[in-house]
Amino acid sequence: LWREKRGETQPEDLSANLVVQLGTITEDLNRRWYERQSGFAVTSVQKRARHPAISWMAATLDGLVEDLQAVFEAKFMLPWSFSEEAAAEKHMAQLQHNMWVTSTNKAILSIITGGGKWLELTIQADPLYQHLLLIAEKKFWSCVASGEPPRLFHLEPPKPRLEAVRIMDMSGSNAWAEWSNAYVRTRTAHQEHECAKSELKKLVPEDAREAAGHGLRARRSKSGAISFEQIEASHA
Repeated sequence: LWREKRGETQPEDLSANLVVQLGTITEDLNRRWYERQSGFAVTSVQKRARHPAISWMAATLDGLVEDLQAVFEAKFMLPWSFSEEAAAEKHMAQLQHNMWVTSTNKAILSIITGGGKWLELTIQADPLYQHLLLIAEKKFWSCVASGEPPRLFHLEPPKPRLEAVRIMDMSGSNAWAEWSNAYVRTRTAHQEHECAKSELKKLVPEDAREAAGHGLRARRSKSGAISFEQIEASHA
């Protein structure tokens, strides 16, 4: 990319890259499908936007969802080993960059997979991620101007934060079945246990540092918190 921006080489020819071409061909369908499913219109399609204060910072937008004050990004992804977290992480730099350029605080990532599935991810602007991205972009453009080859920072970017919008059916999960049964089975005992602790604390005199009896000891910490421990009957 550095050599491309300096005019020393031509951009990579992606016309024979099937996945890239599928993304290009399905972009219009992706946008129309999002509009149909969400009820929101996508405007500013393929608009070239520039940052109002940083002259070299620009973005070509898939669109804007003005009702949500969000940038829109349409992607095609292969279904194998697909996960929402991986999709968000893969496109996070582009989304944060586009939000920074357009002064928006939200991005809509609309994804069509090769498995015939469509999903929508909402990504919030991340000030820390954008700050680190800006530092990297400034250094890159400095290298473009000076001719100095850019070097990687070797830093892990912040993990993407996804907005919780899905409703999951966990009936097919054996682990969920096991732990949900344990939760239901132990709930009454847990409630009784918490009630017992509350009542026992009321029985400990205010000036008592320790109280014991019937196989249980209560101790008051310097901060006033009371904790319990089971003891042998001979020590009670």
